[in-house]
Amino acid sequence: MCGRFTEVVRLSVLSKRFKFLESGVPWNARYNLAPGQDALAVVNLDERKAHLMRWGLIPSWAKDPAIGYRMINARAETLLEKPSFRKPFTDRRCLVLADGFYEWKSEEGKKTKTPLRVVLKTREPFAFAGLWDIWKDPGGKEVMSFTIITTRATEALKTVHERMPVILEEKDEETWIDPNVWNPVNLQPLLKPYPSEKIDFYPVSTVVNSAQNDTEACIQPVSLV
Repeated sequence: MCGRFTEVVRLSVLSKRFKFLESGVPWNARYNLAPGQDALAVVNLDERKAHLMRWGLIPSWAKDPAIGYRMINARAETLLEKPSFRKPFTDRRCLVLADGFYEWKSEEGKKTKTPLRVVLKTREPFAFAGLWDIWKDPGGKEVMSFTIITTRATEALKTVHERMPVILEEKDEETWIDPNVWNPVNLQPLLKPYPSEKIDFYPVSTVVNSAQNDTEACIQPVSLV
């Protein structure tokens, strides 16, 4: 499960790291991105380009865009079984740009779960494996949306949650968005837990519990003592 993430690294850093032109890309630092909101995602069709897309995949055939709120995540193990994900898996894959995500851990003796921010030990930005689609409203306006693929939790996160978003290894990002790669045999192996030794996490304030809070306070470490 992935229900919140962060995208706070400067656009100039993201454009260099993920090889897209930053000109014309609308962007603001996001400390608490939630479903239904827009996030940066990179696709590679005629050219490699970053777009703001709505989080929560709306299939092109959907009658009601509200379906997107039930499509924020897609299980790696069943992508080919779901009509909403089957076609995007073959020809509409994207890199969802991030630098952290949140999980909530149950603590013995506490009624409230502890929010944690999960990051790379290097604190560098990374890419979730995503799928995207385009939906048109009755007036013909196009809405680009995405879902984040999840897999079993890596060893370091098993005590927090049994699932985690797929963080792509940097060497696999190009393959993931290559329009000439479509065979699941070449794609499924990329959808694996990220190495535990490369992951870090720390407790943050319960201010992050509300999606209305989108400030730097969301990512500041707090003491549990």
